[in-house]
Amino acid sequence: MMEKSWLLAFTLFLHVIPREAAFGVSGGVGLGIGNAGSGVWIGGGISNTPTPSPGSSASNLNSAHAALQSWKSAITDDPLKVLDTWVGSDVCAYKGVFCADPQDDEPGPVVVGIDLNHANLQGTLVKEISVLTDMSLLHLNSNRFSGTLPDTFRDLISLQELDLSNNHFSGPFPTVTLYIPNLMYLDLRFNSFSGPIPEDVFNKKLDAIFLNNNQFDSQIPQNLGNSPASVINLANNKLSGNIPSSFGLMSSKVKEILFLNNQLTGCIPQGVGLFTEMQVLDVSYNSLMGHLPDTISCLNQIEVLNLAHNKLSGQVPELVCSLKSLANLTVAYNFFSGLSQDCAKLFFRNVGFDFSLNCIPGRDMQRPQPECSVIPGGGLSCLRIPSPQPLICGSLAETLEANLSPSSP
Repeated sequence: MMEKSWLLAFTLFLHVIPREAAFGVSGGVGLGIGNAGSGVWIGGGISNTPTPSPGSSASNLNSAHAALQSWKSAITDDPLKVLDTWVGSDVCAYKGVFCADPQDDEPGPVVVGIDLNHANLQGTLVKEISVLTDMSLLHLNSNRFSGTLPDTFRDLISLQELDLSNNHFSGPFPTVTLYIPNLMYLDLRFNSFSGPIPEDVFNKKLDAIFLNNNQFDSQIPQNLGNSPASVINLANNKLSGNIPSSFGLMSSKVKEILFLNNQLTGCIPQGVGLFTEMQVLDVSYNSLMGHLPDTISCLNQIEVLNLAHNKLSGQVPELVCSLKSLANLTVAYNFFSGLSQDCAKLFFRNVGFDFSLNCIPGRDMQRPQPECSVIPGGGLSCLRIPSPQPLICGSLAETLEANLSPSSP
């Protein structure tokens, strides 16, 4: 899964870690990165902090000290005593705070990261955090922070990773995150954010978008296809309406899309076949209807395809069941009426395949016949664009873009 590729500071901090740096976990909270040889990285209690020379970054550290003390005063419960180390002026010795020499000619160190994952802290975020303009990551998952994000967060010009997952944040989508200029990884999952998802989320150059397990509602913005993200997770919200037709015009580099457990309706867009590098597609637990598009057979890298608990009908296409990388195919709890011989061979390939509770004649564990007498969405037109037979996946993009683009006046 794509979450595994975000290994905290291992990738984002390569520009400041020398090759001989040693890595180690610090205090069980966050990621301590140390270099006993030169003291370049200081964090989580490392004691070899370089003494700032006159006219060096002392003013930066003084500002960081004032900011972190302001934040500490807004934290009302610290059961693991993480902040017991947040005393004195040496912020680079604070647990969960990481420092490094800056890239420019100025002497260091500066605060480049804060990782307080799983610290179980209760409190709020304060505007003073925004003075940490050299900070590349802010990881606060699995705490009890509440309220909203300060508008001053837009001043975090170096921030690339923001992980606020599994907290108690609420209110509308925190639009200030869209003004953080270099943000690449946005994780807001498992909170209580509500209301619509702004269109600008999909205009921003984010590589990972995790908005699942909130209370977002309304429709998925129509500009979904503008996003260059490799993973988009909108699962377990209250989103409704159709999957945007631009769905298939997204970056072909997308690896995972999860829309499960919403209130989506309509058809699966034909453009799904453009995702030639997709590994996971999960649209289960919605109310999608109609037949599967033939283009779904172009998902050459797909490993997990979950279409369960919808109102889909027709045949499960032969080419879908013959996808080479497939590890799990779930079409249960729909209204499919037939399977191809290739689908029956999935069991011999050790592919997980669940087709229960459909309307397939002669198969066990299907719906009662009265439920199959009226197929949901029987009159639904999915506006399929004719494609050559046999389907040529390589020419699919040109065909779809030509048909989906606005006609010239």
